[in-house]
Amino acid sequence: MSDDLARREAEELARRSAELVAEVIARPEAGDEERLVEAALRPKRLEEFIGQERVREQLSLVLESARRRGRPPDHVLLSGAPGLGKTSLAMIIAAELGTGIRITSGPALERAGDLAALVSSLSEGEVLFIDEIHRIARPAEELLYVAMEDFRVDVVVGKGAGATAIPLEVAPFTLVGATTRSGLLTGPLRDRFGFTAHMEPYTPAELERVIARSAGLLEVPIDAAGAAEIAGRSRGTPRIANRLLRRVRDFAEVRADGAVTRGVAREALAVYDVDELGLDRLDRAVLEALVHRFGGGPVGLSTLAVAVSEEAETVEEVCEPFLVRTGLVVRTPRGRVATPAAWRHLGLRPPGPVDVLPLDLGDAG
Repeated sequence: MSDDLARREAEELARRSAELVAEVIARPEAGDEERLVEAALRPKRLEEFIGQERVREQLSLVLESARRRGRPPDHVLLSGAPGLGKTSLAMIIAAELGTGIRITSGPALERAGDLAALVSSLSEGEVLFIDEIHRIARPAEELLYVAMEDFRVDVVVGKGAGATAIPLEVAPFTLVGATTRSGLLTGPLRDRFGFTAHMEPYTPAELERVIARSAGLLEVPIDAAGAAEIAGRSRGTPRIANRLLRRVRDFAEVRADGAVTRGVAREALAVYDVDELGLDRLDRAVLEALVHRFGGGPVGLSTLAVAVSEEAETVEEVCEPFLVRTGLVVRTPRGRVATPAAWRHLGLRPPGPVDVLPLDLGDAG
């Protein structure tokens, strides 16, 4: 096979794959009204983004410098818990640069060809956003190294001894990666990002501002006390705050006069099993199992998950981070332990002093 013919085949393969990937990415989910509402509530510019002041300041410098140089900014890595605004910031980066954005996720990039097709179809200066980038498959990750550094991908045409690697030039682009588990990123991938930012949980005051802004966009009458009540139960997360606001709105429209006050918010959140700390049904089930069934622990993660009829991964990734952050649960070398605060939150008297050894050395099964 001649080099010209191989190159044409490689380019055609990349083009067809890119069209397929783009179609999958853009395909709307049937009945996904909640996602459409969330998208409408996202801030569109950096000045509209509430909270994360340090990250916003640093990012504004990176973007302004790139605009003055007339070149795409360095690749950006955003880390932090789910719901803190990583996707919103990726979209804002594209908006501030006046360019388009392609959105995909790490698990969707199973083969190197998937990534090659995607990056080879990017226009100059375009933003590529990869959510959960720590879950990208190793073959795709290795190809991503070259794409990020040299703006080039190698497409393999043929099989076996007759296979030929055809280098394809990639237009300069900016990769924005988002991760909830930055520790799982490989060193080579992390080192290729020119700017990294860690996003912290929001304060109640910041969440009140988020709720007030969202209520205005949704045309929901809300007073300061109602916003404060929702903010206090939002676990430091804007996504949760917006979700609770919509549920409180539903309650207010059906069982009240449509306005959200502190009393209405409390009644609504009680109906939806969200307590004053922001714990939901599963969080309380974990605490109650830990206290009632295991005497406060220590108990292994897998045993605790079985007790609440959930997967261990769900307990570890969905419930545990917030329970640990609020001081209700401690991870120890022997397993999970309920703190005195957890006993008091359940209306129980704490036992005597507990040796919790708060060292995160793994789980005792």
